[in-house]
Amino acid sequence: MHFISITWDPNGVLLDLGFFQLRYYSLMFVIAFSLGWFLMKRIYKNEGQPEEALDSLFIYTVLATLIGARLGHFLFYEPEMFVKDPLSIILPVQFNPEFKFTGFRGLASHGAAIGIIIAMYLYSKRVIKKPILWILDRIVIPVTIGGVFVRLGNFFNSEIVGKPTNSDYGIIFKQLSETFPRHPAQLYEAFGYIIVFAILWYTYWKTNKKEKLGYIFGLFLVLLWTVRFIAEFYKKSQGGFENELGLLSTGQWLSIPFIIAGFFFMFKPSKSKS
Repeated sequence: MHFISITWDPNGVLLDLGFFQLRYYSLMFVIAFSLGWFLMKRIYKNEGQPEEALDSLFIYTVLATLIGARLGHFLFYEPEMFVKDPLSIILPVQFNPEFKFTGFRGLASHGAAIGIIIAMYLYSKRVIKKPILWILDRIVIPVTIGGVFVRLGNFFNSEIVGKPTNSDYGIIFKQLSETFPRHPAQLYEAFGYIIVFAILWYTYWKTNKKEKLGYIFGLFLVLLWTVRFIAEFYKKSQGGFENELGLLSTGQWLSIPFIIAGFFFMFKPSKSKS
């Protein structure tokens, strides 16, 4: 008997009309991008930026997130697929060993982060005509709250689960055909991101740190990837190159460079924005 455990058994589908299915994971992405647009609208209004620039930012961010997360997953966790079944990387189907509709389930947050940084560089040059660190200092605020809903989507899908708790505490993921509780690692991480969002939001609105280019971006890198680093201790292994390096998981190894970069941007001598 598991007296303080919860059996979790959603089927991943919120609405099924036969010809159309609304899945929890897809809904979480819609909420994440919609809330992100609303938050950036407030920031752009405060900065006196035109709404046309916000529309372009939305497109850049959505494409960068999806493409970067998809490529990042296969690059960091399943690089062999570039040879075995390359079409499955860009299409929501697999061809090897048999044809099957899979959807875009392989998404890596580290890849999304790299994709967004590249997209913001292009956006800063082509659209807003400001330093890339200016937009990065602001875009990371909605990106962080978006991460909360992505992890909630993972929880609904019973994926990226935690390690067994070896106790009565935890979540029994029935979709995995298991009878023992695991750590709700997705919820741990989501809660951590809420705290990071609150700190970034306060820093932008209540301090003058946004005047120092790169500070809020650096703070984001340090806090968010520290949360990810800690959460990895409770996660079931996602594979990747951790067996070759040992000690830490693939997610932790990938988080370390982001944390180091964050400290660099926070404390490097720099000019305030003009």
